[in-house]
Amino acid sequence: MNKKLAAALSGGAVLVLALSGCGDDSEEKVNAWAKDVCDQAQPQIKKRADAQQAIISTAADGKPADIQAADSKAFADIAAADKALAKAVRDAGVPPVENGEKLQQDAVKELDATAAAYLDLKKKVDELDPKNQQKFADGLQTVADGLKKIERMDQAALAKLQSGELGTAMAKQPGCQRADTSNPAGGASASSGKA
Repeated sequence: MNKKLAAALSGGAVLVLALSGCGDDSEEKVNAWAKDVCDQAQPQIKKRADAQQAIISTAADGKPADIQAADSKAFADIAAADKALAKAVRDAGVPPVENGEKLQQDAVKELDATAAAYLDLKKKVDELDPKNQQKFADGLQTVADGLKKIERMDQAALAKLQSGELGTAMAKQPGCQRADTSNPAGGASASSGKA
């Protein structure tokens, strides 16, 4: 059952890719903004990747109590990472692009919302009874369904930031490069059809 959760969560790696994918004075300003965000984002991208890996590694043959503990910690870590990413975007100031203020406000608002949603999932996982396997499995299914909804929010949160010249500049920054995980294409089916 946790395999579904792990597959759904690995689709959230698309958010990490969203951060990995900002000649003239305006281009320099865009690149400087992207560097500022990406330098702050790097540890958060790693934290998210590590949390996703923790869920995946306990999914195969973990005991319910181990799965519960791993999922709970992972959701808390991802929520903290999203909050920190929102702060990085907020602290970098308005991106020097057309509609930059709206892009920034939307990204911050949506990252804060996904952080709250992950904390809600953590609460749901914490409330599961690992001693009752059927109820636990049913509860994990509900959590996995909730996770799919959050992933759509996650992707929307930074989709606009990764478009146009801002996205090009961010893709060049080492801090926004994809974090390494040992999940080789594990989320391919979960992330199909997503930007």
